[in-house]
Amino acid sequence: MKIALVGFGKMGHMIKQIALNRGNEVVATIDPIATDADVKAKNASEIAEAVKKSGAEAVIEFTHPSVVLDNIKALISTDIPVIVGTTGWYAHLDEVKNVVKSKNASLFYAANYSIGVNLFYKIVKEAASIISEYDEYDAAVWESHHNQKADSPSGTALDVAKKVMEGMKQKTELVIGNFDGKPKKEQLQVASTRVGSVPGTHTVYFDSVADTIELTHTARSREGFALGAVVAAEFMANGLKSGALKKGETYTMTDLMK
Repeated sequence: MKIALVGFGKMGHMIKQIALNRGNEVVATIDPIATDADVKAKNASEIAEAVKKSGAEAVIEFTHPSVVLDNIKALISTDIPVIVGTTGWYAHLDEVKNVVKSKNASLFYAANYSIGVNLFYKIVKEAASIISEYDEYDAAVWESHHNQKADSPSGTALDVAKKVMEGMKQKTELVIGNFDGKPKKEQLQVASTRVGSVPGTHTVYFDSVADTIELTHTARSREGFALGAVVAAEFMANGLKSGALKKGETYTMTDLMK
């Protein structure tokens, strides 16, 4: 399969290597500042044009929250499956889904492409559902990432919090960062730390007077995220060719891991 990469930083380099190892061809690497990128496109329209010229069958976008929304809108118009790894844009998710449908395009997004993290989501939801039967337990979510990560909290942390809230129906309000006063029983806090070179750690706490139960996923490197993005690209390109997937739809890791 021919893949174009938009964003050629550390993650982009890792994605390229994994794509090649899996027998794919990387036909274009696009980045405004990376010295070894094939194309130094500076805006979304230039990026989309470079992707179209490359002959790619799928495009993987790992850039920055400040430019991702423009990139998505431009790439959707190429009629090539778009796999988005950048987070920090989900407030516009409904808008993007509408554009995908109106353009009869195809898009795949995930806050985290790690297979382990997506298994973690399922474990957290099940644990929260079990613990919700016991009123003496409270819950909270904490995450830590490297100091170069642009968004906070991570998209993964927000997804973890959603799974807690799906399981613990008494948690109906999400609080990001610090509480303004004493927390209410229905509030679920998501706290963040940015430090050093941490690839990513996510912890859910279930706490009572008697004890604490912790569930933690710790990434050892970015390799798991890169592998998941390549697998998602293969899933989209092959699924659209075979008819298993349809244009005009937005897909996630839930669809891939069925």
